[in-house]
Amino acid sequence: MPQIIPIKDLKNTAEISELCNKSDEPIYITKNGYGDMVIMSMKVYEDMQKRFEFYKSLEISEQQIQEGKVKDARASLAELRRKYGL
Repeated sequence: MPQIIPIKDLKNTAEISELCNKSDEPIYITKNGYGDMVIMSMKVYEDMQKRFEFYKSLEISEQQIQEGKVKDARASLAELRRKYGL
């Protein structure tokens, strides 16, 4: 379940840092009862970025398949073996 805290709680930076590093998901910050910001640990951010890049690569691959930009797997492996002398 996502954690939601008011913006006034950001004054205690050590506590917020500890909270972020204990949580495996972003923490939502509200201002006057409405969503305002999201904070997270570096680990959570980096994991999200890796996931985003993976999904982006999948999207590109699916587009290439639809456009017919594909190679036979055996031919590709044979090409790699020749290229790298395997």
